[in-house]
This record gives sequence, C-alpha cells and structure tokens, in this order.
Amino acid sequence: MKIFDFGFLALELRDLIDISLVAFLLYQLYKLVKGSLAVNILIGLVSIYVLYLVVDALELRLLARILGQFIGVGVISLIILFQPEIRRFLLLIGKNTGFKQKGWVRNLFLKGIQSTDDSENSLEEIVQAAVNLSTEKTGALLVFARTSELQFFANTGEAIDALPSARVIESIFNKTSPLHDGAVIIASGRLKAAGCVLPMTENPDLPEELGMRHRSALGISEHSDAVVLIVSEETGKISLAVNGRLEPYLNKDKLLTRLKALMQY
Repeated sequence: MKIFDFGFLALELRDLIDISLVAFLLYQLYKLVKGSLAVNILIGLVSIYVLYLVVDALELRLLARILGQFIGVGVISLIILFQPEIRRFLLLIGKNTGFKQKGWVRNLFLKGIQSTDDSENSLEEIVQAAVNLSTEKTGALLVFARTSELQFFANTGEAIDALPSARVIESIFNKTSPLHDGAVIIASGRLKAAGCVLPMTENPDLPEELGMRHRSALGISEHSDAVVLIVSEETGKISLAVNGRLEPYLNKDKLLTRLKALMQY
C-alpha cells in the first residue's frame, strides 16, 4: 500500500516502518557512544567512507582501491574497536526482554534470588553506609551487578559472600583495611567480593578533577550494565555511574529511590 507517490519516489507503509526502525537503532547507537572515545572513532570511519564515495565518483582508481580495501575489513574493525559498546548494546537488548529477575521463567532456573523486602532492606543498609562514609570523607566504590554477575572482576579481589550491612561495608572501606582501595561487587543481593580491580574509562573528555575511583566506576559501567555507587574521598560527595555517565546525589532519599528504580526493586 503506497502512502506517498511522487513519481520518482514511492513510499509504502513497510518503507516507513523500515526507516523508523533504522532511525531507532541509530539513536540507540548514538546514546551508547555519546561522550566516549567511540564517538571520534565513529566520525573518523564515516569520514573515510564519504571520502571513498567521492574518490570512487572521481574515478581515482588507485586511491579508491586502497580505501576500498580498508572498508572491506570495516566490519571486523568495528567489532574490535567498538567491543565495549557492542557488549553494552547486547546487554541492553537482553535486559529489555522478558527474562528479568522478577520474571517467573528466570526465577524458575535461578536460585538464591532474594525477596523484594530483603532486597530493599539491603539497599537501605548500603545507602546508609554510603552516607556515613560520605560524612567521614572516606572513599568507597560499590558495584551493583545486574544482567552479568561480573565474575571476571570479582576474581581480582577477595571473596567474602556476606549480606550487605552498613557496618560490614564501613569496615571494608575503613582506611586501615587492606581492601579499602578496591571495589566491592554486589551480586544477587550479597556482597560477593571486595578489593576488586575495575577497568578504567577511555573517555578523554572527563574533568581533570575526577580521580581514579570515579574513572574506574565509569569504566565498569561502560563495559557492562552495572550500577556503581561512588563516595569521593576528597569531597565526600556521592555519585552513581550508569552507562558511562555520572549522576551526583546529595539527598539520601533520592539516592535510594534511584537505586531501587535501577535495580528494579
């Protein structure tokens, strides 16, 4: 069924659906790479492709052949260069299917999922610990695993397997503790490991005043769909790192509400 017909151009309903889906995918891709080093790489690849089209139209055969070879391996290059973004995109797709933590199919196969009340109590304990650490200006880094349990990064620290409590978290990040410099990974409602090493962000546009703790938080949020809570040792400010972006929180209630929404409690 044709919707528009200009003689030289005819659009059907399926064409509009096709264009809309492509536009949606491009928008999601832009959201994933926005503010990261991948934006500059993407612009560079698009520029090379446009240059190839111009060179090919001018029939500059040697240069066109060179650029054509480069574009020929472009798919493999994209997979290598955009590995973190592709991982995040696939996690985003998986997260928005029916296999969520609260879904009956997932709960049928996964064991040890806490009740909603227990999960909310754990979050309240974690937020209270963050507020206490903030008051004392003690740095902290807490990673909430969502789709992936981040086993690779948990293996870089010390396994603890404990229920979250304000006293336990505060003791881990106490400046005399041997684990205070690393991150705590929280998975399936339990403190899974402490003293963990996280990847650093590759975003070149971050403010210089952001220290290693914030850069590590952004790094793991770029590599996965994890939510990261950061307490700054210098200022005592509390922030969340989500999808490669920082969200500052000064209010305890707003922080708790945001965490509940992100963790879907």
